[in-house]
Amino acid sequence: MSLRRKRSALYARIPGGADGRRMLWIALINKMGTGLWMGAAALYFTLVAGLSVAEVGVLLGVSGAVGIAGAPLAGHLADRFPVTRILIGAQLQQAVALLALLTTDDFALLLLYSAVNSLADRGANVLTKLYAARIAGPDRTRYQAVQRTVSNAGWAVGGLAGACALAVGTTHAYQALLLGNVVSFLAAAALTLRCAEPPSPSRVVSGSPTATPGSITAAPGSPAATPGSITAAPGATTAPGPASNPWRDRSFLLFTVTEAALFLDDAVLQVGIPLWIVHATDAPHGLAPLLMVLNCVLVVGCQVPLSRFGSTPERARALLVPLAVCFVVGCAALTVSALGGTGVAVAALTVAAIALTFAEILHAIASWELSIALAPGDAQGAYLGVHGLSSSAQRSGGPLLVTAVIAAGPLAWPVLGAGVIVTVSAQSRLVRRRLERQRAEVSRVSDGRAVGVHPAG
Repeated sequence: MSLRRKRSALYARIPGGADGRRMLWIALINKMGTGLWMGAAALYFTLVAGLSVAEVGVLLGVSGAVGIAGAPLAGHLADRFPVTRILIGAQLQQAVALLALLTTDDFALLLLYSAVNSLADRGANVLTKLYAARIAGPDRTRYQAVQRTVSNAGWAVGGLAGACALAVGTTHAYQALLLGNVVSFLAAAALTLRCAEPPSPSRVVSGSPTATPGSITAAPGSPAATPGSITAAPGATTAPGPASNPWRDRSFLLFTVTEAALFLDDAVLQVGIPLWIVHATDAPHGLAPLLMVLNCVLVVGCQVPLSRFGSTPERARALLVPLAVCFVVGCAALTVSALGGTGVAVAALTVAAIALTFAEILHAIASWELSIALAPGDAQGAYLGVHGLSSSAQRSGGPLLVTAVIAAGPLAWPVLGAGVIVTVSAQSRLVRRRLERQRAEVSRVSDGRAVGVHPAG
């Protein structure tokens, strides 16, 4: 097979067409830049800007808390304006905020610029997810898996390049890493500018002969038509009315709360395991970065193949059980790692990292599909923005919970695992009931059309 045919075959397996492939390049460039900077950020603030450890903690904590507002804000805007333009704005905001860090060593200004960057970062995550859902349509689960694989590869490449620069350890080396991240955002913005705006179920396309204010113009099978949403019949219009409000949707808010708990695998992998290695086991400290590399390798190798198990809302809900099993196995392995002996610790920690990585992979698949499927089409951006609060809240509160578990000792890990089992059970029941209500509503609307609703005009 020629190189051109191989490339064509590869492109055919990526949903979303040319814009979908372009967005993957954007994800790769973005995460390479982030990988460059994230590993050096705390060191930059201490060694270059001259902040104390306490000041760095306050800066990262406060800026992270401010960033929580970025997800719902971006989602709200995406239901009213083109998502590509808002995403470009977020990318440029990050570039400017990071570049501003080079101009000062004043704590208040560094805190301000970091908060502005964090706000745009959380918003960009939601906008990227929303764009992927709209551009990939029914293949969105596979596309998300490909995108996540590419993102992890970018993280790994950026992290390795950052490690080489950190070995130099000079002020110019730290500044070069920061500038590399700035350049990545500028390049991502330039590529995003070339991406077409996907159909949106929440905004009326101007000039459409059948569009009416407040109507949903998505056709069945289009990227805008998502499972669980009510789609207008061809040639028909829906009655104008207020858009759905996620802040008044109790079941979706409860779903978001449970999601925050299921994102804990991130805190355990990135914060818990390294601290646990140092403070509670006989494992060598150098094992921590190796386990992070193992995590990236597993995500790159398994995310796409496993995505087929979450291609529908029902299949995504079924993944919650193996997710809980993997998390519990990981917690049990962390307890075993503290029993003593270097060999036992290394083996148990490796098992824990593998199990928690698969919990992360399964949750990424289930969370992606369910968050889209449970969001009504007329307020998709707003709902995804609220859902984005779950990961933001975990980033702020997760490390606190994990450090509390470490302080409590080995037997606290099984308690954390039991909490995840309870959360999975609650989410599974909640999702099942909501999907049943959505199917009943679709059936009711379809029956109403059959007996008394005729095409407009």
